[in-house]
Amino acid sequence: MRRFEHNLHFDNLLILTVLILTGMGLVMVYSTSSIFAEERFGQSQFFLERQLLAAGLGVVVMWLAMHVNYEIYRKLAIPFLLLGLILLIAVLVPGISPIRGSQRWLTWHGLSFQPSELAKLAMIIFLAHSLARKSEGSGGQEQIRNFQKGFLPYLVVSGIMIGLIFLEPDLGGALNLAILVFLMLFAAGTRISYLLGAGIVSAPMLFYLLASEEYRWQRIITFLNPWEHAQGAGWQLVQSFLAFGSGGIWGVGLGEGRQKLFYLPDAHTDFIFSVIGEELGLVGVVTVVILFLVIIIRGIRISLHAPSMFGCFLAMGLTASIGLPAFINMAVVMGLLPTKGLVLPFLSSGGSSLLINLIAVGILLNVSARAYDK
Repeated sequence: MRRFEHNLHFDNLLILTVLILTGMGLVMVYSTSSIFAEERFGQSQFFLERQLLAAGLGVVVMWLAMHVNYEIYRKLAIPFLLLGLILLIAVLVPGISPIRGSQRWLTWHGLSFQPSELAKLAMIIFLAHSLARKSEGSGGQEQIRNFQKGFLPYLVVSGIMIGLIFLEPDLGGALNLAILVFLMLFAAGTRISYLLGAGIVSAPMLFYLLASEEYRWQRIITFLNPWEHAQGAGWQLVQSFLAFGSGGIWGVGLGEGRQKLFYLPDAHTDFIFSVIGEELGLVGVVTVVILFLVIIIRGIRISLHAPSMFGCFLAMGLTASIGLPAFINMAVVMGLLPTKGLVLPFLSSGGSSLLINLIAVGILLNVSARAYDK
């Protein structure tokens, strides 16, 4: 097996789509953060420079991942999973400086990294490897449909990782990973009764977690009627609505948005889609939705044409890891889901997310090249 491959034919539409989103993200990060960065750090390019660094590094690593035989990751699945767990534990070590009440980042010489992003990629590779091994082994699909072999081990392993992410605390990230795991298990053939049963058993715990913290419960109440809480907990969502409403069809113009002027919190991260709606209008919103749909459709196609079960499950998980948070984020800022702390892939400010997503695309592209060249 050749580790580094040359003369491969990649999915050019997928490459172009991801580069457009990344470039658009750089523009929108500067548009949404320049004034805030100038006021907070005295440097309008503060967030742009970090996003440029992550984008540049990410594109290089994506190119490398495109040429690395994806089957190599099978040998690294367990070590990679252990690394992800170790980093998640490291974040919770006392002494790590919390950011806005959360301990989600490891910092080094002014640079920060969010281990949960790497842990998510590690979980996808582990699941793809383990599910493929069971599918290809004796008994095949029956092993995956067996509770003790095809469901319980994944429930335990993913439960530990989800629990560590929740303790940061990051309920949105934990729920996102839980849904991703369930999607991969469902696609692999796990009995629906097991998945539904786990969901039913988890529901009371989720309700308790939401009700036990005032800010989480306020998000639910606000989601049901944001205008009633427009001057309080509903402020962010109402400002998001105003941003979309102001944009109309064509938008008010790039850089001309007003909601980012200290009205809309997290305008350059969680709510960057709202500013896109304001500055680029319905045209910009539809463009972003179409670009993500292209990624999902191409990803599903790659999964269906993968030359191995591992490639199939890997492509499926990587596609879901991008598409799922993208549409959750867009639903949240439009008031279709309660507010969660999930960024919009490739577009929101956040070097860890951008770097890991570009690596994921690189791996996905290698699967596509081997699928179409077989």
